[in-house]
Amino acid sequence: METIKKNRISPQKRLVNFLVHLLLATLSVIWVLPIVWIVLTSFRAEKGAYTSTFLPQGYTLDNYIKLFTDRTVLNFPKMFANTLIISIICCVLSTFFVLSVAYALSRMRFGFRKTFMNIAMILGLFPGFMSMIAQYFILKAMGLTEGSAVRIGLIIVYSACSGLGFQIAKGFFDTIPKSIDEAAVIDGCTQWQVFTKITMPLSKPIVIYTVMTSFIAPWVDFIFAKVLCRANADQFTVAIGLWNMLQKEYVYQWYTCFAAGAVIISIPIAILFIYMQRYYVEGMSGAVKG
Repeated sequence: METIKKNRISPQKRLVNFLVHLLLATLSVIWVLPIVWIVLTSFRAEKGAYTSTFLPQGYTLDNYIKLFTDRTVLNFPKMFANTLIISIICCVLSTFFVLSVAYALSRMRFGFRKTFMNIAMILGLFPGFMSMIAQYFILKAMGLTEGSAVRIGLIIVYSACSGLGFQIAKGFFDTIPKSIDEAAVIDGCTQWQVFTKITMPLSKPIVIYTVMTSFIAPWVDFIFAKVLCRANADQFTVAIGLWNMLQKEYVYQWYTCFAAGAVIISIPIAILFIYMQRYYVEGMSGAVKG
């Protein structure tokens, strides 16, 4: 009888649970609704940005077909390829820079270490686009603002300062006992071997986090891409392409294609997240066991 009484839920607690679940369900609908709307709009047969109903009156695949075949005004496949190349290269470089800086600041002691961390923290208080004019003129002086060199300029912009975002990775490396590194050094390992063969396998969660953020940043960026590309249509990224689709001279014919493009560019991010998620979970379970 005592067990039954303990398992009973009071009416007040039931009411609280109901209200909490109702709030969570409402928030879920609010978050999912824009995604459902953009997917439905990508298949909408009606042209233009405005319709009288939420659901499309007709469905078609012509928006996706036009997106990849109509190159008279906007070359979406070229933009997609440009962005994918830039994002992959930046992902590799940025991940290496961030993890290297974070490991050095976490494990090594040297002069100017605390000063560097303080400077990096202060610089992090200012948005990156404040320096875009200076960066543009520096890249222009190097001849990286015209033609295919724009890609190199974008890669430099996205990767060069990535090492300043070391705080999260450093915090994770600080949780790994230094005794493991010391034991490896006693066994004859160099700092590079400790970093690649011991620290990295134990740091899968932060590695996955760094890879994902390093890929997403150039993939969705608009400001720096717009400043550097300017009128170089062959070097446009998908962010610029989608923005152009909403211009008044294109919006009627390209609005539904814009929705289709928004769906398309979300696919690489979704694939990356789904593929990396299992390693993130494995890393977390390994860290807990350790």
